[in-house]
Amino acid sequence: MRGIDGKVVIVTGAGHGIGRAVAERFAEEGASVVVNDLIEERALEVAGSIGARAVPFEADVSKSAEIEAMFDLTMERFGRVDVLVNNAADTSGGRHVLDGDEAWWDRVVGVTLKGAFLCGRRAAGIMARQGEGVILSMSSGGASRAHRGMVAYDSAKGGIEAMTRAMALDLAPYGIRVNAIVPGLIRTYEISDEDAAERGAVVPLGRLGAADDLAGPTVFLASDDARYMTGMCLVVDGGVLVQQRTPQVETFPLSKFPTIA
Repeated sequence: MRGIDGKVVIVTGAGHGIGRAVAERFAEEGASVVVNDLIEERALEVAGSIGARAVPFEADVSKSAEIEAMFDLTMERFGRVDVLVNNAADTSGGRHVLDGDEAWWDRVVGVTLKGAFLCGRRAAGIMARQGEGVILSMSSGGASRAHRGMVAYDSAKGGIEAMTRAMALDLAPYGIRVNAIVPGLIRTYEISDEDAAERGAVVPLGRLGAADDLAGPTVFLASDDARYMTGMCLVVDGGVLVQQRTPQVETFPLSKFPTIA
């Protein structure tokens, strides 16, 4: 994609899943990548698989001191930051709202939303001095719909989309574009093929997404091909959010679709 070769990219939560796929795709397009993860071994493994273009960095993005250290290292090593991908999120905290407590809320929102703000603020300062840059954040269908048992996560992702719009307006005069990506049902966890097929049946395209399905759209938003896009949320979900009903309760089921010979 145009304008990616030679860029310096920071990807948070890049030790596995979507973050890893995004980091690897940026490197394939010629970018240097700082691979951040909460777990050092995962960051090292991903950076090692990418090669000389990658630098691993262990950091908890909910802690400003660790973010500052990551950006300081990036500037010492490369002298600039062209793209930030806020991918890190706490997805392990599924709880019913009646079972939620302050520590749980603070952790989920701290990593998912506060971390994106802290990273975005530091990146924006660097990019404003450069006169250009791109900040991207991973949202979720939960930002505009709802998951059961995910009130903290959905609240954080709703904040991601609001923050994306607000930051886009604040940073546009400095040549910085700010956008978000909205993944759908992505298979980034261990699951049997049978369960994957069952869960994928609710997706209009007929399958769960793969982490790599997010890599291309994310790199596109960072590229010169998206140079006139800012404040947008790009949905990559196989059609989940556009449907009113799931196939199981649809009034015009797949069984009524015409067969094409």
